[in-house]
Amino acid sequence: MEAGGDTVLVVETKNLTKIYAGKYIAVNALNLQVREGSIFGLVGPNAAGKTTTFKLLLGLQKPTAGQVRMFGEPMTANAAHLRERVGFLPTNPRFPKDLTPIKYLSFVGAISGLSRETTMLRLASLLRAVDLLPAASQKIEGFSTGMMTRLGIAASLINDPELLIWDEPTLGLDPAGRRQIFDLIRKLSAGRTILLSTHVLTDVERVCTDVAILNQGRLIFSGSMAEMRQSVPHHTLVLELDGDIDGLCERLAQLDDRLEYERNDNLLHITFPRGQPLAARLAPVLAALRETGVELVSINTATERMEEAFLRRVEEDSAQGLARAVSAASDEEGPLSGPAAA
Repeated sequence: MEAGGDTVLVVETKNLTKIYAGKYIAVNALNLQVREGSIFGLVGPNAAGKTTTFKLLLGLQKPTAGQVRMFGEPMTANAAHLRERVGFLPTNPRFPKDLTPIKYLSFVGAISGLSRETTMLRLASLLRAVDLLPAASQKIEGFSTGMMTRLGIAASLINDPELLIWDEPTLGLDPAGRRQIFDLIRKLSAGRTILLSTHVLTDVERVCTDVAILNQGRLIFSGSMAEMRQSVPHHTLVLELDGDIDGLCERLAQLDDRLEYERNDNLLHITFPRGQPLAARLAPVLAALRETGVELVSINTATERMEEAFLRRVEEDSAQGLARAVSAASDEEGPLSGPAAA
């Protein structure tokens, strides 16, 4: 489906709404666009509506209002041909406890219409990719939460889908496991579109090209990661250093009174105001490193930037919530009439 120019939309929603029992609004007039080839992060606090949104996208629940289009076609409960092109990982996946990963993935391959030979080839490589090869013949009943998640990822890939929809793909994983999944996402993004949800903002910053923020079922931001970072009025870098850091700090104090820095052992957090290219602001700092003989071990973007941008969006939306409610109430009442309006 075209979205202007050559951009192809894999997923598009228009005023997508889900209300449970006429009381709880889980998703509120959601207008979402996921472009082909993107790694799209859907973020928000708990109960923001992320999981409900995924169920609506897949046709697993019927919307109260609005519509979903996937691969340019309407997604409905009967659109099995569209779901065949999608690999889905639910939150906290559950599997038959008496099966092994090999038997379970064989079953998934069979119901996906794959030949036994193709299924065996794919499951072997997938179990290796998610680091479950040593447990391939063990019963699933003894698996940890992280192992369940990794098996769910393998199952979502067995049919070589065009679109991956993963709900909290790093849930229950240790740091090594999380890094492994990030690497896998980057590899899978070649030739695929990936839509993932998380409440861990650093996950989004590490792998996503696009991001959308949900708050109480409402979409409060959608755009590229670059646009999201512009929500923060400054750049913050973390420098890992070795050497005379005290001497470096004294030199930095002479550079620019607008440059803010904070030392934490061998880490130096440096904040630059926006308005000038980051490279230009960083050049004097690198010169100071050379002058003082301090070794730069590593340099990274501070993870607080994404969190600050996210919190800013949520706070702005919450502050505007009362104004929206008052405006809606005024619209329903209509203009005042009679003596009170005179």
